[in-house]
Amino acid sequence: MTKKLYKLMDWAEIEAVVYSEEDQPHKFLGAHRVSGGLLIQAFFPDVKKVYAVVKAGSDYKEYQMELADEEGFYAVHVLMPIPTTKYKYHFRVVGKNGVVKEIEDPYRFEPTIDEETLKKFNAGICYDIYNYLGAHVREIKGVKGTSFAVWAPNAIRVSVVGDFNNWDGRLNQMRRLSDSGVFEIFIPDVSDGDNYKYEIKFKGGMIALKSDPYGFYSELRPDSASIVKNIDSYKWNDDMWVEYRKDVNGFDKPLSIYEVHLGSVYKNEDGSFMNYREIAVKLAAYVKEMGYTHVELMPVMEHPLDESWGYQVIGYYAVTSRYGTPEDFKYFMDYMHKNGIAVILDWVPAHFPRDDQGLSYFDGTHLYEHADERQSYHPDWGTLIYNYGRPEVLNYLVANALFWIKEYHADGIRVDAVASMLYLDYGKSDGNWVANIYGGNENLDAVELVKHLNSINEKMKTGALIIAEESTAWPKVTGDLNDNGLGFSYKWNLGWMNDFLGFMNYDPYFRAHHFNELTFSMIYAYTERFILTFSHDEVVHGKGSMLSKMPGDRQDKFANLRAAYGYMFTHPGKKLSFMGQDIAEYDEWDVSRSVEWDLLQYEEHKQFNTFMKDMLHFYKDHPALFEKDNLVEGFEWVNNLAYEDNIISFLRKSQDSDEMLLVVLNFANKSQDAYRIGVPFEGKYKEIFNSDKECYGGSGFTNPRVKVSKGYEWDGREDSIQIKVAPLSVQIFSCDGLK
Repeated sequence: MTKKLYKLMDWAEIEAVVYSEEDQPHKFLGAHRVSGGLLIQAFFPDVKKVYAVVKAGSDYKEYQMELADEEGFYAVHVLMPIPTTKYKYHFRVVGKNGVVKEIEDPYRFEPTIDEETLKKFNAGICYDIYNYLGAHVREIKGVKGTSFAVWAPNAIRVSVVGDFNNWDGRLNQMRRLSDSGVFEIFIPDVSDGDNYKYEIKFKGGMIALKSDPYGFYSELRPDSASIVKNIDSYKWNDDMWVEYRKDVNGFDKPLSIYEVHLGSVYKNEDGSFMNYREIAVKLAAYVKEMGYTHVELMPVMEHPLDESWGYQVIGYYAVTSRYGTPEDFKYFMDYMHKNGIAVILDWVPAHFPRDDQGLSYFDGTHLYEHADERQSYHPDWGTLIYNYGRPEVLNYLVANALFWIKEYHADGIRVDAVASMLYLDYGKSDGNWVANIYGGNENLDAVELVKHLNSINEKMKTGALIIAEESTAWPKVTGDLNDNGLGFSYKWNLGWMNDFLGFMNYDPYFRAHHFNELTFSMIYAYTERFILTFSHDEVVHGKGSMLSKMPGDRQDKFANLRAAYGYMFTHPGKKLSFMGQDIAEYDEWDVSRSVEWDLLQYEEHKQFNTFMKDMLHFYKDHPALFEKDNLVEGFEWVNNLAYEDNIISFLRKSQDSDEMLLVVLNFANKSQDAYRIGVPFEGKYKEIFNSDKECYGGSGFTNPRVKVSKGYEWDGREDSIQIKVAPLSVQIFSCDGLK
């Protein structure tokens, strides 16, 4: 090595590269202006020779580089008078096997993230941060490659490793961008489909391999590398749908959700997963025929364990590779919209798993989680809790929810386990949680997170619903943000579900003693905008299927189940039912098997499925059952005190009183031949739905003729009718005044 070249080189920096501890490699790797020309430096371990091929004007000149460090650090001093910006160069590398490769230098490119974006990210308000962090296929200065960026502020060094560099962390060390905590590099010739991870060197010397928190795609478990993926190539066909989905999601519109686990709604004959595209065709046909308005997908974000059902997420920005590619999932969403079906995605910001390749101890510190285990650990689930008070973590989550709405056209986000977010002592014993600054158990940072998300979703006018699975009495979950509410669109009504299923579990003989469990929900029905749910949580872990929960012999079980769904669809609130329960599966849900579609060959299951289809279409066709779900004047008790008969009756009303329905529910397993019910006015009352019809598997105890009211006072009303009341049934009457 020449004496002049020796003096030009920074040997401390060379050592940092060789020992992979460099966080500013661009400052000296690549070409830099020095006295008399350029100093070009590169690190290529285990090669035979390296040449710098330099272009000035129209001429190329090749310079053999000198081996400055035996580990593979090369350098050359090029004597040229023109400014560095006039030059283009690349490397010609001769391997030990004699193979020659032309390699573009990653260290000649400027950062792909501007300072303003970094400032917004550090402040927690960069809502499209996923366009900057992560892996993005780009073309810069005519060179195709992929830019990588990751937030790891406490790391000594971060490298991109992958198939393209033999997973060698010395080769593509990233630069630290100012004090943002973000590391970045553009690597030429890395393209769509390449596997990669971040190799992070912690303070203290430990090295970890981490999947990309912002990666768009991942290997199929148990492998866990992120995969470079361009997700912008799909051509959507749902522009009109996205433009008008706000109308589809309106509070005065019908909303009946079919909750689905994509891995077990259908399976191939050999038990393997179906592709998103195959599922889309089968699912859309079924959902459309049945009359559901929305489907809700249990988490489709990447997760390591099938048995978590998706609720322990590793890749928040990656659609799971179990069922196909991001393009396949976009096809799924597009196809649903083409068929008039809205799609809600389950989203899990409450916790994340401790798997080494994930967010846990990401940069050698508790970056995404709290450092204090009393704040960071979920004892019930064995998972970690986000540090919502850190702006970059808040940004990660808020931007992620918006990502699924904007990039995958989700019509709604169902936020899982909100109660566990809101309470610092959720699932924790005394002494194992930390109070907030006011001494309370409210997680103020989590409150800010959900308010922030709901506020931004509202301001962006996405038209998408944000739904809370919240199981406590926290006030104003769906309340206006300007009135100290959390701003959610809807809240799952888990109180109604628990009370009602508890009531239905009793033998009808004993139900009279638990009548308050049936009627109590109307005391608080208008404190929030509710969704009534019979979700997956009710049919797992030994709880049995919906059918198996019902008392009595087999015939009574089916009748009870029809009455249960009859109450759900006539009670104020939107609706959610889990897959398989609308064909009356007898076994509880098992993620390892498909929905038992073969049951539809048996008459009683086919009859129940027909009942559900007719109930769903009846619900959609009658505005009285949905237009005033959130208004007190949309519901009126006729009689909620007939506990000895186990019968309740009430009215449902549409906007402008265009329609009124009289609903009668009998939870006793005996019929009534001449049951008198008070009616709202003198008129004609026609039975338009009866769950006891023979085509549903019932006894056919119906009211075929119109009932004309009599001026006989009953239930505190001036007029009344006498009807046949079928056992274990829902019966619905239209109400028409006499002209």
